[in-house]
Amino acid sequence: MHPHEPGEVDLARRIYDFGLTEEDFGRRRRPGGPQPRGPALDIAWPTTLAPVPAPLAPAPRSSDPLPSADVLVVTWTQAEMLGLANVLTPGVQPRSGWYRYDRAFGSYLSEIRQGAPARSIGRLGSYYPTTIGGRSVVCVKSELHLNQDSISTGPGTATLPVARFIRQMIDEVEPSLVITVGTAGATLASAELGDVMITRAARFRCAREFANEPFAGRTFRSPGRIRTKHLAAASALMAAFAPNLVEPDFGPPSVFYPGVSMVPGHVNTPSILVEGRDFARGLPMLTTDFFEFGTSTNGLDQLGCGVEMGDAVFGLVAEEMGADAPKWLVIRNVSDPLINGNLPTGPPTALNMQAHWAVWFYEAFGYWTSVNSAIATWAQIAP
Repeated sequence: MHPHEPGEVDLARRIYDFGLTEEDFGRRRRPGGPQPRGPALDIAWPTTLAPVPAPLAPAPRSSDPLPSADVLVVTWTQAEMLGLANVLTPGVQPRSGWYRYDRAFGSYLSEIRQGAPARSIGRLGSYYPTTIGGRSVVCVKSELHLNQDSISTGPGTATLPVARFIRQMIDEVEPSLVITVGTAGATLASAELGDVMITRAARFRCAREFANEPFAGRTFRSPGRIRTKHLAAASALMAAFAPNLVEPDFGPPSVFYPGVSMVPGHVNTPSILVEGRDFARGLPMLTTDFFEFGTSTNGLDQLGCGVEMGDAVFGLVAEEMGADAPKWLVIRNVSDPLINGNLPTGPPTALNMQAHWAVWFYEAFGYWTSVNSAIATWAQIAP
């Protein structure tokens, strides 16, 4: 399957765009159209460590550089953005309150294919500053994506504008720490819906447009440390939202949990899984250039702690920056748990029940699981 033909990339695009409204594209909403938004969250933050939004005055132009900050946090999808905003920029709705960012956007167009999200929405991203216990943070939602933007430059090689964007953000923010945060497919049998994995490693698992790039198959590691001081507090905060992570009481056993005979109605108790403590030291997050997810039979647990579509680019950029690179962390929540590998697969895509359930879980739980990874991100930033 060509990466830009209907099928697996359409499923990835469906995830990226899930929850978009016409207002996101600068158009007025049709009467009666959807208005998805997350609820106000009542989070009992430890004293003095609650996130406090830090609006810029005057409001920046979309072509202005990003403000400097101690930490840069980058997320990717609409559900992830909403979860991150409701946790780290409380009271500021991302669609109406986050600042739009299109600095040097025109110079990217030759690297972005027609129909890609960034072209459709006309910008590189959106952002908002916040503070956590005196540490300054810039939260960014990227419109560039590893498997959505590329223009082929040869067999298994393609443009990668998101790498340039990551470097641009780092150059402007000048952070000491960069965190990539968002949803992921589970690979570990021990990872339930809503769990969060934190790792200092990411690996390219390329089989489509980047299969022959020099970085394909490489693992990148950050010298940064995973802070444990606030993990217990973060886990307690996550527990308050566990009632939103009850799996459905209908359909076939779509998810594989060892020792669990019936999946319908399975109750999840979200926890934070840390590299070197809860899974093997150095086990990376897997970054694919195609829509992939963990199943009970595909063995991805031997390769990585989760699967997503972008994090290894941070390692690639950090390597290119050398000694000037900030430390970086991957924080990913399980939005689709380990899928039952005995379910039928396509083609056609419509009969691929494994992919169907992976996307269904994301659309049902992407927001609430993203709240958890945002809380875990707070735990890595709070002093």
